Amino acid sequence: MSELTGRLSVFKTYKLYVGGKFPRSESGRVYEVTDSKGTWLANAPLASRKDARDAVVAARKAFGGWSGATAYNRGQILYRVAEMLEGRRDQFTAEVAAAEGLSKAKAAAQVDAAIDRWVWYAGWSDKVAQIAGGANPVAGPYFNHSAPEPTGVVAVLAPQESSFLGLVSVIAPAIVTGNTVVLAAAENAPLPALSLAEVLATSDLPGGVVNILSGRTAELSAPLAAHQGVNALDLAGADEALAKDLETAAADNLKRVLRPAPANWTADPGTGRLLAFLETKTVWHPMGV
Repeated sequence: MSELTGRLSVFKTYKLYVGGKFPRSESGRVYEVTDSKGTWLANAPLASRKDARDAVVAARKAFGGWSGATAYNRGQILYRVAEMLEGRRDQFTAEVAAAEGLSKAKAAAQVDAAIDRWVWYAGWSDKVAQIAGGANPVAGPYFNHSAPEPTGVVAVLAPQESSFLGLVSVIAPAIVTGNTVVLAAAENAPLPALSLAEVLATSDLPGGVVNILSGRTAELSAPLAAHQGVNALDLAGADEALAKDLETAAADNLKRVLRPAPANWTADPGTGRLLAFLETKTVWHPMGV
C-alpha cells in the first residue's frame, strides 16, 4: 500500500502467449520469480507439456501466412514492434535491472541495444536473399537460381543469462526470414519475455508467429525437441547435458539444431542466426534456345 495515497498497489498478472492470446497454463500452476537478490517480483505461469504442444499447433497454423507474406511486409511489421518497444523502454529497463542485478543505466543500455538489434534484423527482411541466394553457373542451356526459404516452426530456448538483449537476439532473426517460433523464456528471468508478448500482441504481428512460454526449461524443451511438428531447435538457453538430450530427441525427424555456444550478446551478431534456419530452393529452367 502506498503511504502517500493510501491505495493498494495493483500487481501485474503475467500469462503465457499462445496463438495471439494470453492463456494461463492449462495446469493452473505458477512459480515465483525473484530478482537477483532473491526478492519476490511476480508469479509467472508454469507452462506444461500440453501448453508446449498447443504452442506448436499455433505456430504451425501461422506459418503459411507469415512465410507467404512479402519480405517487405515482414520488415515493416518488425519495425512496428521496435517502435512499440521504444515506447515501453522504461518498463523493460526496470525488468532487466531486477532480473540481472544491473544498475538502471546499465539496464537501459541493454534495452537500447535490444531495440537497435530488433531494427537491424527488421532491415534484413528484404535483403537476406541477396546473400543466401543467387544465380548459379551451370554447364548447359539452363537458368539455375537458388533462393532461401524458411525452415518452418522453430523451438527456441531463450538465453538464461541475458533476459532481454539475448532474447531479442534469438527471436528476431528466426521470424524475419518467415519462420514461426515457440519460445521457452529464461527460467529464472521470464518477465521481460512475457512483457515482450504484450508488445507483439498489440503490434501488427499475426497471432501464432511468436508463442511465449514460461516455466522449467527442461520440462518445456523435451516435448518440443520430440515434436514432429517442430522443424528446428535453437538451444541457446540449454546447458551441455540438456542440449545433448534434446539433440538426440530432435534426430527422430531430422530437425535442424543450433547448439549452444558461449555468446557475447552485446557484440555484433553477424548473419549466423539469420541464416541458421533457412533452406535453399534451387530451380532449373531451360533457356529456350
